[in-house]
Amino acid sequence: MEMPSMMITLGRSISCQGVSFDLHHNIESTSHPPPVGLISGEQQNGRWVWIPWTRSTVTTTITTTTTTTTSKVFPSVGVVSSSDDSCDFKLDIKDDDDDEDRKKLTLRAALDIEKQSSLRRKKQQAASRESRLSIILVDQGLFTVYKRLFAVCFTLNLIALVLAITGHFPYAKYRAKLFAMGNILALTLCRSEAFLRIVFWVVVKMLGWPCVPLFIKTATTSFLQSLGGIHSSCGVSSVAWLVYSLTLNLKSSSSSVVFLIIASIITALLALSCLSAFPVIRHLHHNVFERTHRFAGWLALALLWVFVILTVDYDPKTKTYHGITLYRLVGREDFWLTFVITFFTILPWVSIKRVSVSVTAPSRHASIIKFQGGIPAGILGRISRSPLSEWHAFGIISDGKDSHMMLAGAVGDFTKGLVSDPPSHLWVRGVHFAGLPYLVNMYNRAVLVATGSGICVFLSFLLQPCNADVCLVWVTKGVEENFGNEIKEMMSGHPKEKVMVYDTMVCARPNIAEITIEAAKNWQAEVVVVTSNPQGSRDVVRACRAAGFPAFGPIWDS
Repeated sequence: MEMPSMMITLGRSISCQGVSFDLHHNIESTSHPPPVGLISGEQQNGRWVWIPWTRSTVTTTITTTTTTTTSKVFPSVGVVSSSDDSCDFKLDIKDDDDDEDRKKLTLRAALDIEKQSSLRRKKQQAASRESRLSIILVDQGLFTVYKRLFAVCFTLNLIALVLAITGHFPYAKYRAKLFAMGNILALTLCRSEAFLRIVFWVVVKMLGWPCVPLFIKTATTSFLQSLGGIHSSCGVSSVAWLVYSLTLNLKSSSSSVVFLIIASIITALLALSCLSAFPVIRHLHHNVFERTHRFAGWLALALLWVFVILTVDYDPKTKTYHGITLYRLVGREDFWLTFVITFFTILPWVSIKRVSVSVTAPSRHASIIKFQGGIPAGILGRISRSPLSEWHAFGIISDGKDSHMMLAGAVGDFTKGLVSDPPSHLWVRGVHFAGLPYLVNMYNRAVLVATGSGICVFLSFLLQPCNADVCLVWVTKGVEENFGNEIKEMMSGHPKEKVMVYDTMVCARPNIAEITIEAAKNWQAEVVVVTSNPQGSRDVVRACRAAGFPAFGPIWDS
């Protein structure tokens, strides 16, 4: 009985949906030498650690008496491994009447491979259906630093509010609006990029010495990374204080109707801002959250000025308005609170400008945006096509000299538009901000882990002198194909123990947590910082902390 020839094709590249399989028949390999500048590959415990700059082809021919199997693979070894990505693996079975049993055995093996690949894909699809919001909010833990800061701040406000209501805190009772404005000032500072840039710089200068105990550095990093907990808690607390103040004014016979209307509108706007920032809304409708938060906040701030000025001008005894004087205005606490809130609110906006940019797309998966001016390592920036609509933050790549650039992975409408319709000009904020990557400068030795375009926030640590000695681990697919020769060149020329790149187009996708722990041990790292998707960051952080290494990754309200 003749068996027709057949071809089984799985995917597009050497990585086969995470299915690992070995072919140990008579293997004859013909490999082409790697190009100059290639970081040599090593096979350690079944994995590859190298940077394949070009798509050189190694052909492995597997020959038996009756079966000829040809596959194109990158590593020229006797084991064909696959990863979570897709691959080109072609299996041609030729007719041979003399050895039908061997032919059936080979066909069965091929079908088993296809079955394993199908099961793997189903598992991945099931995992992808897991709520990203659940990973961000629940799986990160119920007692994260962010949530503890929220709880502490809100509890302190609640205690003060209860004491004021019960008459045990007269100062708060008669100055409830000042407590509300104090909370608004605190939440503004926790999100002021200019203010935090100064705070981060001072912290790095003060704690970046080798003599400072590691636990102080890690505790400070946890606190600064989680300032959003104070921001959100102060937002909710300010609404509570405003409601209390409004209730007192409603009971007072000397209150002005105008005051009550303005105070009610301010309270409603702040409550709307808090509701729009609720995690489910913020996650599922981010643009709605961003615009509501911004414009409701601006309108509330404008009305707050009206309220403060009218308060100074109003005489509750006669219920009339007198002429306002500058002397009376500057002598009020609420005036200075409102002034500082306004200053830090408008500071980022007075620094925005429209600049010419050079946008190139090495592939349909990423774009590179170039700007003038050098930037320190660990700094991030925001760009926009329409400044009143939406802003997007990206890590900055710079050698600290004359220019800098951003690497934007094409994952959303804005970033995809940079590839399909590259702009000649973009709006930028002159005040760049510091985040978690900047705090790497506080440590002596650090391991930085990135997947995909997340590498952009760490590249500056390789290009310019920095306080920290870093080891960079990058897991991605198609370095040159997706990110271009320029990014490839930035990664090359470094010792292999300092820069490790796992390209899943040519090798099996590694267990990122395991290789991170191994790198941290070899590098004797004080800290691990990871930039990946929520689940990947969570897994790496948990594994590193279990292994005894302080680790940090982006949180949902970073």
